[in-house]
Amino acid sequence: MKTTPVFGITGWKNSGKTQLVSRLVAELTRRGLRVSTVKHAHHNFDIDKPGADSYRHREAGAMEVALVSGRRWALMHELRDEEEPPLEDILARLAPCDLVLIEGYKRENHPKIEARRLETRDRGPLAPFDPNILAIAADHALPGEPLPVFDLDDAPAMADFIQVRLGLERLPA
Repeated sequence: MKTTPVFGITGWKNSGKTQLVSRLVAELTRRGLRVSTVKHAHHNFDIDKPGADSYRHREAGAMEVALVSGRRWALMHELRDEEEPPLEDILARLAPCDLVLIEGYKRENHPKIEARRLETRDRGPLAPFDPNILAIAADHALPGEPLPVFDLDDAPAMADFIQVRLGLERLPA
């Protein structure tokens, strides 16, 4: 069975990851690719609101709660005493698609672009310590950077880079 190709966007908090992933999704779907995303969030995030029926189901002890409507569905899995699942387990649960873009997951072994903003440069670059970072997307000049450098807003060029690296055909727009 063929596995879905994955490509990550990584970087420090406030480095522009979410905006970049959103732009890449828009660009790649405009090109005809079916794209899914996985975002690694802080441990205490919640997509449910107190008082909502699904929230009450989880609070009562449900391990999983599915929300289904005529437009979308979502499945929430409460970890309770379980460890955070590995990325591979999450990827296995996704419906078939052409590409999965992953936001975050700094320590995983998939190809990545590192997002950098001038305001977060004091945290230092990640690329020198991660051979899976293949390029940089930055809002400032990076003289002497050995990796390819893209403007943080140039989603079309990064989409080309991702498609070439993963061997994904460029579909007509």
